[in-house]
Amino acid sequence: MAKKAIAIAAGVVVVVVVVLGVLFVTSVGRPLYRPGMVRDGKNLRAPLAPPAQTAGPNLWLVEPGVRLFHFEEGSGPEILVLHGGPGYPYLAPPPGLHQLAHRYRVIYYHQRGCGNSTRPVDKFEAKNFYRNMRQLDRALGLGAQVADIERIRRIMGVEKLTLLGHSFGAFIATMYAAEFPERVKAMVLVAPAQLLVFPGEGNLLEEVEELLPEEVKAEYAAYLKDYLDFKRLFSRSEGELIGLNSRFTRFYLAAAKAKGMLVPRALRFHGNGGWMVQALYLSMGRKHDYRSALRAVNAPVLVLHGGLDIQPQAASALYAQVLPNAELRVVPEAGHFLFADAPEQFATIVDEFLEAHR
Repeated sequence: MAKKAIAIAAGVVVVVVVVLGVLFVTSVGRPLYRPGMVRDGKNLRAPLAPPAQTAGPNLWLVEPGVRLFHFEEGSGPEILVLHGGPGYPYLAPPPGLHQLAHRYRVIYYHQRGCGNSTRPVDKFEAKNFYRNMRQLDRALGLGAQVADIERIRRIMGVEKLTLLGHSFGAFIATMYAAEFPERVKAMVLVAPAQLLVFPGEGNLLEEVEELLPEEVKAEYAAYLKDYLDFKRLFSRSEGELIGLNSRFTRFYLAAAKAKGMLVPRALRFHGNGGWMVQALYLSMGRKHDYRSALRAVNAPVLVLHGGLDIQPQAASALYAQVLPNAELRVVPEAGHFLFADAPEQFATIVDEFLEAHR
């Protein structure tokens, strides 16, 4: 009888463990961020109302202990610039954006977790993967980045924002517009990251692999195995992840060269992100579709795409198709960094768009 009871108990334990395992895998796969969460104040470490600004010059205090470095040039209507990467902030204004400063106040900031802004996570001591994942998401994930834009708006004291986002920054800007459509005056999305739907048709990691020379592909495969080893994720440190994320640049440049797209030397980045990159990936999960959340965005949107970009034109076109008041412009001789490849043309197109919707 006792043996039978032990067997039944053991069976129950096994079933519970299996169920918990299934729930864990499912929860990891689902996006931790869903549009509307930030507006409702969910999954945030601090309120949307920023604290009193005591951080000093060139620093916004967006929540206790988190400071965002920023700089600006020009005067006139404000344009808030969101850099791409994720986690590659500008050290100085890119050429095409610099040209906008003759008519606009162009404001740049380093997103939390990179550059000169606060990096709230270094290492995880706990072994609980799920708890670490949730903590990382709340500290550096997509919701935290979107919330920072709203906090910046309140710190600046403006009713509506004009947002100019590049690559992953364009995706973050779009998510902010989905959360706070009434707070967006206009948006310029430059080569927006193909992340509205995932998995979708192709992704950057696959596109880079297809373009790489044969002699580099084995090394790239080994890198991806290490890069995507999420089982080891929480044994790493901020410094290790900075190095891991930086290694991708070599493969990206090789693929860009094969495509005929050169990364302009005029661009200067500073202090790439470590944990923030992985936090953003975990926020989006293994499957999501954010398109329906964009139907409420009525602000005018300009989507720009470079004809030589590694990223296919279909990725940019999807934004123009889904956003109700969007237009797509293609610059044939530019790559992913349109504002550096064709700075005069870029500035003219953006200036005309903003003037038309002033």
